[in-house]
This record gives sequence, C-alpha cells and structure tokens, in this order.
Amino acid sequence: MSVQSAVNLNETGPPAANRWLVLGIVSVALLLIVIDMTVLYTALPVLTHELHATAKQKLWIVNMYPLVVAGILPGAGTLGDRYGHRRTFLAGLVVFGLASLWAAYSPTAASLIAARAGLAVGAALMMPATLAIIRQTFTQGHERGIAIGIWAAVASGGAALGPVLGGLLLTQFWWGSVFLINVPVVLVSIVLVLWLIAPRPGDRMRRWDWQGSIMVLLGLLGTTYAVKAAAQAQVDWGQVLAAAIAGCVFLALFVRRQQRIAHPLIDFGLLRERGFSVGVIAALTCSIAFIGFQLVFSQWLQLVRELTPLQAGLQVMPIALASFVAGPLAGSWMERLGSRSIILIGMGMTSLGMLGVVLTYTAMGWGLLACLVLFGAGFGVAVTGASAAIMFNAPEDKAGMAASVEEVSYELGGSFGVALMGSLMTAVYASKLVLPEPLAHYPQALDSLDEARLVAESLPAELAQSLIALAGAAFDQAFVVVSLAGVGLLGITLLALLVWRAR
Repeated sequence: MSVQSAVNLNETGPPAANRWLVLGIVSVALLLIVIDMTVLYTALPVLTHELHATAKQKLWIVNMYPLVVAGILPGAGTLGDRYGHRRTFLAGLVVFGLASLWAAYSPTAASLIAARAGLAVGAALMMPATLAIIRQTFTQGHERGIAIGIWAAVASGGAALGPVLGGLLLTQFWWGSVFLINVPVVLVSIVLVLWLIAPRPGDRMRRWDWQGSIMVLLGLLGTTYAVKAAAQAQVDWGQVLAAAIAGCVFLALFVRRQQRIAHPLIDFGLLRERGFSVGVIAALTCSIAFIGFQLVFSQWLQLVRELTPLQAGLQVMPIALASFVAGPLAGSWMERLGSRSIILIGMGMTSLGMLGVVLTYTAMGWGLLACLVLFGAGFGVAVTGASAAIMFNAPEDKAGMAASVEEVSYELGGSFGVALMGSLMTAVYASKLVLPEPLAHYPQALDSLDEARLVAESLPAELAQSLIALAGAAFDQAFVVVSLAGVGLLGITLLALLVWRAR
C-alpha cells in the first residue's frame, strides 16, 4: 500500500454514495479472492474423480493458490506503491478472470494446478489494493472504521462461504462452474472500477525487489512440498530432504536480503513490537486451524457421511454466517477491550468450537450446529483483532508494509493449514487403513479415500463395500486427529500469548 496515500487522511473523499459503492467493489473482489481458497473443498471429490487426480495432485490443487498468493503478496504491494493501486487492482482483475476461464476448462489435474497459480497471481495483485483503496476513499474516522470492519468480515466470512457456494453450483453444473462464476463478476467489477475509482499516481521512486519475491516464493514451495511428500504412504526421503533444504535455503536468503537492502519487502524489525507480533502469530495459527478444519470437515461430510456437495455446503454455512456477524461486532468492541483481548477471546471461542465439533459430529444434530456457530464466530472475532493489532501497531510510515504482512499471514496460514493438516490427514488415513486379502493388491487405496472409491468402482460389489467401509472408518479417525491437532495448536498458542501478555 502506498504510504503517502494510505496515511493521508485529510484528502476530500468522493461523494458518500460513491464511497460505499467503492467499498462494495473492493469487497466483492476480496470475496472472490477468499472464496477461491475454500470453494474447492466441496468440489474436490468430484473433480478428483473426473480428472483422475492423485492424492499429491489433490493437495497441490488446493494448496497452490494460497501458497503462490503468500509468495507474491509482498512484491505485489510494492508494485501498487510504485504504479498506483487502481492500476494493480485492474491488472489483478484481468489476470483473475482469464485464469478462472483456464481453470474451468482444465482437461487435466496438472493444467488445473497451473491455472490455480494464475488465479493466485491475480489475487495477489488485488489484495493489497483493496485495503489501500478503502483507506484512500474513506477519510472520516467513523466511516473508515465501519468500512475496515466490513472488509474484515468479508475476509473472515468469505473463506467459510466457499464450500457453500461450491456445493450450490455442483447441484446444477459441472465442477468447472466454481471457477467460471468468477468471470461475469470480474467483467462487471472492471467497468465499475474504471467508472468510480479515480486513478492516483504511484511513487515511481519505490523499488520492487523482484529477487526477494522469487526467493520467498521458492522457499515456500520447497518447504511445503517437503511437508506434503513426507506424509505420503510411500515416502521418497531423498525428495523430502532435497525440497526441505532448498526451501529453507531460499527462505534464509530472503530474510538476509531483506535485512540488508534499503527498501525491503518486509521489515522484520516490526516483529519487535509485541502487539504487531501477537497479531501475526494469531493470524497464522487461526488460519492454519480454520482452513485445515474446513478442508477435512467438508471432505468427511461427502466421503464418509455421503452428503451431496450442496448438503455439505449447507452443513458448514453456520460457520460463514457466524463469521460475517462476529467480525463487525468485534470491531465495535475494539476501542473498549483492545486488539489483544479480542484476539484471545476469538481464539478461545474457535478452539472450544472445534473441540465441540469433535464431541458432537457423529450425531449431526443441534449440538454440532451450535459448535459450528461458535467456531465461525470465534474465527471472525480473532481475525478482526489480529488485523487491528497488525495495522495499528506499525508506524504510520510503514502502513503499506503492515498491510502486506497482514495478508501474507492469513494466506501463509491457509497454505500451511492445507499442507500440514492435509498431510496429517493423509498420514493418519494411511496408517489406520489395513487392507486384508485380496484388497491388499490395491495399495493405491492407501493414498486417499477418493482413490479407494475409484478402486471400488472396478471391484465386485462385496469387495467394493468392504473397501469403502474400511476406508471410511480410517478417514473418520483421520478427521478426529486433524481436528484435535487444530484444537491443540490454538490452545498452545492461546496459553503462550497469555503468558507473554502477563510479562
């Protein structure tokens, strides 16, 4: 975000009606971005079957998007500073629309993975611009607070809304519709941006550290691939070690470079501010737990409980609705309680909600519904508190950098959530699935429940039912382990922040 434009709050904003239309435009764009992280959760079993994707390809289809977004975001924010946020926002819309077309008609899993990377490039160009445009447009403190609260609600609730939208589309259309729906929204948004958002010049003196952008992207790809590969049923430890070493080397080079150059993408000195660090830690851990849980829960609903994509989407809708409502409410309490207290309350609610799901999920009743509401509301509260802690504990002259760090934290947390929780799910599933004779001749069933179902389609009815029952029981245990791991992560982080606060 351009520091000059982000902090200059004395400019005269556009007419009131136009201001809220601008907020609507950037909120819709943000909604597309966050929905695309989770919209595949309900579509994943269908597209895995149609594209014959392996377990490793399935994880990359989901994880490529948040991973590339996180790697590109710091550099994309600097591009906005240099060339103007309206320009980068428009460029992001165009790239996002074209990549959506590519993804919708991808003939293979590899093509879809590449298209997801293209979607990530478009999203990374748009994300820093959304918050920058809001801060440029809303110059009055009260209106600006409401606008940022709505922005936070869209960011937190949109991720939970993805599975619902995916399930709704799959009742009438093929899996590619979850991407194709982006195109008309993008076209309308481009027209409205050109009409309503005035161009503002960027600062051509700002430099874009493209070398650092490449380093952090390669570092994240290497380390995440190592985590994924280590969780496979048959592990190639040579590949795991090589990927881990390469990833760590690139990340170390990135950190070293940022500490030495005059215009870093990320000033790691900001982490010495306690409030800022608390916000980053909360954003990372909450995103890991939230996205990881959404991934396994959506698949469990379809593959074990055998719900349709729409039924699965409706089952998780309380999470989205609770997040949308809780975010603005948390914003209204911010001045009275402080961002750190809001974070602690939100994380506590999220962990209790997730633990409640583990205790009530088999009944699929009102108890589960209440726990999902608590889980979603807690995430909305925690996201609002973390965003405020990051944005308002950074110096004014580094507001743009703080916005990039904020968005990287959520995207990186989502990426790690898929990688770590997805890999844990795969590992537990493979360890719990014991195939008796003659099913032992089909080791591909150990890769995932999707693979087991594909194998079952070619087996006699009795063997097919036996395989599906065994695989379903193994996946059920994997779901419980992943959920408890999320509870443990949030609980440990919450205790650490409480101890840190007491010092």
